[in-house]
Amino acid sequence: MVFGHNTNLKLGNVTFHVMTEDRGEAHALIDTTVYYHGRVMHRRTNNYFDLLPMNEDREQALKLRLDEQHRRVIEEIRSGELQLPVPHEAENAGAGASTMVHPADPPAADESRRLVLELVNAKSWLNGRQATLQLSVHEAGGVPVPGALIKVEVEGGEKGVGYFGETGSDGRAEIQFEMPRISAAEAALLIQAEDHGVQGHLKFALRAKPRVPSV
Repeated sequence: MVFGHNTNLKLGNVTFHVMTEDRGEAHALIDTTVYYHGRVMHRRTNNYFDLLPMNEDREQALKLRLDEQHRRVIEEIRSGELQLPVPHEAENAGAGASTMVHPADPPAADESRRLVLELVNAKSWLNGRQATLQLSVHEAGGVPVPGALIKVEVEGGEKGVGYFGETGSDGRAEIQFEMPRISAAEAALLIQAEDHGVQGHLKFALRAKPRVPSV
């Protein structure tokens, strides 16, 4: 099971995005990244080799460890223990509260922009229970969007967990996770990309596999 957190943190005139995710057993890494408008301001990575191979108890220990790392980074930013470089444009924004958006609200979006989100491997993204999403994010004119934040959710799955990623310089990202068991009659794979308050969405209907009747 892959865990993750996504938090917007406002400090003065600056809103940072803090994302913590489990890279999966193949990597055994807990990765926390702090972004400002898609730019990486800080990254912290810790391994959990000591929890391998995973079982139910160790999964719970991993979740607690990931929760603590995410909480710790946020507290260090708030207290000033973790010093982040203040973006130049934020320094010139002034101290007025109206110049920044509250974390609970979506950032002000450029209404002239439109993000196009594509699942490149739409016909082959699921192999057994292993999901591999190859995603592309670009402007309506075809220009790739680097640094876009991506969130994936399985609506109707047994466990409500989000999976997160970020596009590279080519506007592409790959997100891997183990599919949760589908427990709802109507389920869907929800994918969202966001860049500077502009969003793109995809939704794919999912069907639970019928149970084989016992003889």
